[in-house]
Amino acid sequence: MINDICMIDSKVLRNLGNINDIKPLNNIQGKKKFYGLESCSHGGIYSTKNYLKVKIDFSSNINPLGISRKVLKEITKNIKQISHVYPDSNCNLLKKSIAEYVEHGIDKEWISVGNGATEIIHNFVRAVSLSNSIIISPTFCEYELASKRCKMKIDYIPLSKKFQIQTDRVIEKSKKNFNSLIFICNPNNPTGLVNTQQIEKILSSIDHSKTILLIDESFIEFLNDIEKESLISKIKEYDNLAIVRSMTKSYGLAGLRLGYLVANPNLIRKLKPFQIAWSVNGIAQVAGITALKDQDHVSRTKKIIHRERNYMYKKINNKGNHVNALRSDVNFFLIKLKNINSITYQKILLNFHGIFVRDCSTFRGMSTDYIRVAVRTHKDNVILLKAIHDINNNLNKSKIFKNK
Repeated sequence: MINDICMIDSKVLRNLGNINDIKPLNNIQGKKKFYGLESCSHGGIYSTKNYLKVKIDFSSNINPLGISRKVLKEITKNIKQISHVYPDSNCNLLKKSIAEYVEHGIDKEWISVGNGATEIIHNFVRAVSLSNSIIISPTFCEYELASKRCKMKIDYIPLSKKFQIQTDRVIEKSKKNFNSLIFICNPNNPTGLVNTQQIEKILSSIDHSKTILLIDESFIEFLNDIEKESLISKIKEYDNLAIVRSMTKSYGLAGLRLGYLVANPNLIRKLKPFQIAWSVNGIAQVAGITALKDQDHVSRTKKIIHRERNYMYKKINNKGNHVNALRSDVNFFLIKLKNINSITYQKILLNFHGIFVRDCSTFRGMSTDYIRVAVRTHKDNVILLKAIHDINNNLNKSKIFKNK
């Protein structure tokens, strides 16, 4: 299993008692930088300086089937024309396609499109210009970064021990701090859990004139009942509600960067001055329009995810394992570690197996007890499970654990 390209210190190989001496893979994993203003930590192969070693990326929560064939065909057919013509900076055709997809009487005046959900989040925070933000953690770190860049006062409300939203605490905090922007990721990243009922209670309880609720539904398409769990149907009822979605995850367009916001036209108009012309390129617009029409691709994906996720749970959650897979509603899930920390586990998987997973210690409010893995194809998942089995066997054999 060990080969000459591994970078783990030789003293660790000689004695697993030194295993926790391994340093982080990610060059921005230090707490000083993570909690600072300049950046926050993400998954993806380029989040590690050792990206050339990554053979299988389980750190990115992307559609395991990748981009659809119909989208690829449409891009190929139009690439010559797209490449030498400026794209529509207003994304009119894409907005029309999004409006038809989300339904509920929404037209393009209720939609803003951006270079991924992250760009929209940052522009939205700048546009609404509120004094305070409320962030339910652990969650997507860009909410915090966007708030800090706008010098907002941030209140962090932790999830419960079972990773559920503490609804009453959120409502109470919003009433104490006027002019607040509440960020909620649903389904949440990194827990993978849906909290729609709790969010509906928050939405109906906050002061609509002084508080805005931004819901990130980037992973909503991976759910079986989107209509039940999404709050798109509430958009016209609440003018302080905004919903951002990513097309990079469910449609496999991560490299093209595409996302959209659905909100009251008054909020959409506020965004306009902060948008850069042509931020959504022509290829991304064609891909988005075609992807929304190819819902069969998403349906096939969800069937694979459901089957493979259950398979992975069953294989991981065996007695005697040093890991435990936690329930999730989407295409990724948390694994709780025992007798080994997440930084060490991440590095062993990469150096010994070419597998890259997400170390969750970089999420505010999470310890080194968790990693996050995506649900990929069966072939890839089997390789991950074999690696987990190998690590488990080595941990059982090591003296440090036998003596405990």
